[in-house]
This record gives sequence, C-alpha cells and structure tokens, in this order.
Amino acid sequence: MLNRRNLLAWGASLSGTLALARARPVETSMRQRIERDIRSWDEITDHRTGTEGASRTSSWLAAEISVCGLEPNIDWFAFARRVLHECSVETDDHRAVGVPLFDGGYTDVRGVSGTLGNLDSNAAIGLTGFSPVPRANVSLETARRDSGFAAIVAVARGDTVRPGLSLLNADAYRMPFGPPVLQVATEHRDWLHAARDNATPVKLNAHVTLETTRASNVQTRIPGRDSALAPLVIMTPLSAWWTCTSERAGGITIWLECIRLFAAHPPDRDLIFTANTGHELGHVGLDHYLQQNSRLIREAHAWIHLGANFAALNSRIRFQASNASLQSQGLRAFENQNITIADVTPLDERPYGEARNIYDGGGQYISLLGSNSLFHHPDDRWPEAVDLEQTLKVTKAMLEVATQLARA
Repeated sequence: MLNRRNLLAWGASLSGTLALARARPVETSMRQRIERDIRSWDEITDHRTGTEGASRTSSWLAAEISVCGLEPNIDWFAFARRVLHECSVETDDHRAVGVPLFDGGYTDVRGVSGTLGNLDSNAAIGLTGFSPVPRANVSLETARRDSGFAAIVAVARGDTVRPGLSLLNADAYRMPFGPPVLQVATEHRDWLHAARDNATPVKLNAHVTLETTRASNVQTRIPGRDSALAPLVIMTPLSAWWTCTSERAGGITIWLECIRLFAAHPPDRDLIFTANTGHELGHVGLDHYLQQNSRLIREAHAWIHLGANFAALNSRIRFQASNASLQSQGLRAFENQNITIADVTPLDERPYGEARNIYDGGGQYISLLGSNSLFHHPDDRWPEAVDLEQTLKVTKAMLEVATQLARA
C-alpha cells in the first residue's frame, strides 16, 4: 500500500530526479536528447503498472516537464495490483516458472493436478502455444471461454519473436474470465509435449493475490494564444510488462520532444499532454483519464496517439487516422522525412492501441504504431533493439504533424 513512508520516499525520489535533470549538460541536438530519453527509460527495468519502477517512470517524466518550466501533474489513482507467488508447472523431472494471464483465473496455494491435453481434448489441463499478438490466439480465447479445463498451459511460440517468454496483454483485466492460464517460455515446449503424449501427471500453480496500491498517469498543459480554440491532446502509454524499450520509449521521447518544443514556442491552441499507465492491462490508465475528461474525446481538435514499436529495429510502421484530411496530413509529414509507412489502417476500421478508445468515443485522431520482433520480450533493451536513426526521423515527422495541428 502507498502509505506515508512510501509517499515521502517517492517525494525524495522526485526531488533527486529534478536535481539531476537540472544539473545535466545541455544536449546540442535532437538526436542526443532522444538517445538520452531512451537510455533513461531503459535504466528503469520494470515498467509494469503499479510497481516501484512505474512510480520511478512517473517521477522521471514529471522532472522532464518541470525542466521545461511547466507544471507536471502526477495523477494517482487506486489500483489492485496482482502479486505473483508460486506460478509454475511441473512433473517429477521438470519445472517451468511462468506468468499467469492477468485477466484469467488463479489457483490457491495447492494448485491443480492432472494430465495435459490439446485444447480439443477432455484432459484436466489444456496445453497450447500462444503469441503476444492477440489476434493470433483464437483457439486459446475460445478455450478460455468455452472449455472445462481446470487450467491451461500456454507455451510461447517464438514464431514472431526470439525464444523466451513474450507475454500476452490482459485486455479484460477488470473483468477476468476463464481458468488459470500459465504462460511459459519456449524452452519448455519439448518436455511439456512429452508429458502430454505420455499422460504424465503435472501440477500447475498460478497463485496470485491482490495488493491495494496506486498507479499513476502524468499530465501537463501548455496554454495557447487563443483559449477559445479546441485543444490538441498528445498521449502515449507509459507502462509495459518488462523494460520494453523499443516498444515504449519511442512514444515517450516524441511526447517529451513535443513538450520541449511548445514550451519554448507557445502554440495557437491549448495543448494537453497525458502519459497513461495500464497499456498492458486493458488501458486502465487511459480509461481513468477519460472518465475524468469524458467530454474531451469529442471536444478536442484532435488526439495524437504515440503508440508502440515504431522505434524497433526493422519495424513495419503503421499509420492510423480518423478522417481523410488527417490521414493525408500525417502521411505527407512522413514522406517529407523519407519514412516508409508499411501499413495504413482503413479509415472505417477500428484502430489498434489506445486510439481505439478515441475511436469508440467518436473523437478525431492520428495514431502511430509499428511491429517488433521482440514484442513483449525481456530482451527488448537498449541499444540492440532500437533503431535510433529511424526514431529520429519519426520524431521529426510527428513534430511537423503536431505543429500543424497546434495552429489555429
């Protein structure tokens, strides 16, 4: 729980972060600032919502806002954090430690026992592969809703990422359903398949408890010359399963560069900046923000969504917009930077990422995402996973878009 001692420690951390930020050398180029931002993100190794690392991320962003002469707002809200205890599947000869789906069921300390079987079997415990990309898991989703399994073991396929454990987002975090689903790394596939084929008994634990704590979004506002104009909102997620540097740091650094630009060069219309936690948990932070600012969805001039993965090596960049004018404007800015857009979401299609919340509310948006061979993987770290030169070009393109949309 975030008690008085924790709050004092957080305040001391923020003060220390501010002092370091103000004492640092002035970067001479945008490239240097972007690299520093990405390194700063990567130094915080755990960005999961409700953790100490997530609080440090909020403190860091608040410090960067303060350095620009603006007033940061760290918006704390109540949050029930999943605390993992014994989470594993084992036979007499093998054991795999895993991570349960955060929107599924859990076991008690005793766990469940039985034999493994494919998802179309009558076994006690299901066995399947899974991908961190949700649309690739139709059979798992069906089994979670319709099967009678006491639990399911889901082995990371490693088909879109390197071997290891790339986690699946918990889109139904606030309305969990189905049996416990334990996600385990690709290295355990062979012995789990052998246990299935030989009807070897296994024991599965997915023991999780809830801890009442707080999570946080970070916001600031830059007043425009004409307060009668509809505001422009610039948003990005600030949480992730692991470090997830090329997944998240691209959006963070563009968000900060927009703040730096407009703090020095006031826009025509008000600019609202919000960095929201809970991307991995059904967008709980953005939902919290929109509950407090429900009219803003439609009343904003537009929303700029700085999404995932466009900073990754070999990323296929996806561009999304709510109307033809915004689409043309955004694509032109990328063309000016000689950036190839691999995918454009059709105008009448529900977009990916946090832009879907704005789409569902009837708002106008521009949205940027990408692909990532290390999506939700612990090895997504600086510098190996990041394409710094592409991130620089994308930043310049999005600054052009933001500058145009900030005008009257």
